[in-house]
Amino acid sequence: MLEPSGLLDTLLEEKRMKLKGSLYHQTQIKLAFNSNRIEGSRLSEEQTRYIFETNTLGVSAEETAEVDDIIETVNHFACFDYMLERTHEPLTADLIQEFHRILKSSTSDARKEWFRVGAYKARPNMVGDTETTPPEKVSDEMNRLLTGYNSKIPANFEDVLDFHVHFEKIHPFQDGNGRVGRIILFKECLANGITPFIIDHKHKLYYYRGLREYSSEKGFLTETCQSAQDHYEALVGYFFPETDTEEQGPTLSM
Repeated sequence: MLEPSGLLDTLLEEKRMKLKGSLYHQTQIKLAFNSNRIEGSRLSEEQTRYIFETNTLGVSAEETAEVDDIIETVNHFACFDYMLERTHEPLTADLIQEFHRILKSSTSDARKEWFRVGAYKARPNMVGDTETTPPEKVSDEMNRLLTGYNSKIPANFEDVLDFHVHFEKIHPFQDGNGRVGRIILFKECLANGITPFIIDHKHKLYYYRGLREYSSEKGFLTETCQSAQDHYEALVGYFFPETDTEEQGPTLSM
């Protein structure tokens, strides 16, 4: 199958080709659907697919769709494209803030003066009953997190998960932290030769438990993400199966 380094090249090539039904096509739909669904979007995977493929929304007479769900789905497609083109760039505050700007632009939140699309939060927030970093300390905490993370070259799987957990604990934006965090996860896996993954919304409770208990037990989040890796590997394997090198020429192996 495909090496992670070859995976990035393939996703970029298929994006530029606008190749329908491709690995890039499937990744866009599955990542946008599941990441948004985890955060409460009510769009189905089929509706997400329809938006990606036709730039329209298919709903029956009995169905309704939230405008923000549609906008954030379209924005997620754009953010994924932006991320792919910058995968090999260092992870910086500016890049992370641009992810947020793309994801939240034109939403109802963006019309709130205090919301600060593309900038760190101005008001305290919580994750469930858990306190996050106060707004006045976010910039320093993010700089400290990024400095420590970027000193690990290349980062390994545990490093990437550590970053994700600390990012979500800081919760630097007023909203959209989970989606930004999972875009970063995909980017950093690609950048460091690690098989990327998509957290299935059906495993949301396992994912949240893993984040919540990571400081005392890393296994919950690690196993959830490794299972997601297995599913993404299977998807890659469908498009790039192992072949007989003598009959088919050079293989792309993972």
